[in-house]
Amino acid sequence: MDEAIETIRRFNRFYTRFTGVLNARFLGSDLSLAEARILFEIIHGDAPLASDLQARLGMDAGFVSRVLSRFEARGWLVRTRSSEDARQRAIAVTPAGRAIFRQIDERQHDAVVATLNRLGPTDRDDLVSALRLAQTLLEPQPDRAFTIRTFRTGDMGMIAARQSILYREVYDWGPQIEVIAGEVTTNFIRDFKPGREQCWIAEVNGVMAGSVFLTDEGDGISRLRLLYVEPFARGLGIGNALVETCLRFAREVGYSTMTLWTHTILASARRIYAAHGFECVESHFHSDFGARLRSETWEIDLRRT
Repeated sequence: MDEAIETIRRFNRFYTRFTGVLNARFLGSDLSLAEARILFEIIHGDAPLASDLQARLGMDAGFVSRVLSRFEARGWLVRTRSSEDARQRAIAVTPAGRAIFRQIDERQHDAVVATLNRLGPTDRDDLVSALRLAQTLLEPQPDRAFTIRTFRTGDMGMIAARQSILYREVYDWGPQIEVIAGEVTTNFIRDFKPGREQCWIAEVNGVMAGSVFLTDEGDGISRLRLLYVEPFARGLGIGNALVETCLRFAREVGYSTMTLWTHTILASARRIYAAHGFECVESHFHSDFGARLRSETWEIDLRRT
């Protein structure tokens, strides 16, 4: 924990310097970053009130009020009283205010372009991915929504790595889980049968949040494999949606049965399987991952559901 705290504090110090947060004249303008952000929120809001800006930005009410008064004195905004409540004064930006904002916005755009131009394509992609992940981890969960897509180049290695890491951290499973995950993903991409098999990736804010595979076992049997959801994305319904997607595909292409292998310790996944009509048909103990575990085989007759 101490290392994590120091890393975050060190990054905060770097980022405040990098973005010019401490500069009284942000990007050479007459505004501080806080004042420029207030102007941004007014322009992109729908006739906001001062209280709206305060709540959205988490700023002191007195500071917001003083900034708005200065903007009004400069002719950058106008405030109109509500006919229903004279105490409520909606804020709108004037053409002069928009011109000031456009100037700052263009300078910031150019500064970001200059930063990105110092990086190669791969480094840019890594930076964007890291920033998306940071935002996703720090953003309040109610604001999270997810999408589901099919796999693309590079996904297999990430899925195998993430599952291996998570099972080690949460359940203290040994390296054999990485062998299994690597074999499944490698075999899938090497022997992929278009129209009969698929891998789906759930994403939150462009960040991988979970995945599931469907493979062809022959004789009308499909297999659900490697279902997982990232800890930051749990509670959003991703696991349920991935299983639904898998079942829908299996029925559409004409599979008669779907089977899967799981463990009793994976309670959340088992609840999802049961809710969709899977039934446990076989169980046995093993120690392949280090600890003694009870594994289960579940099946569903796709012709009856």
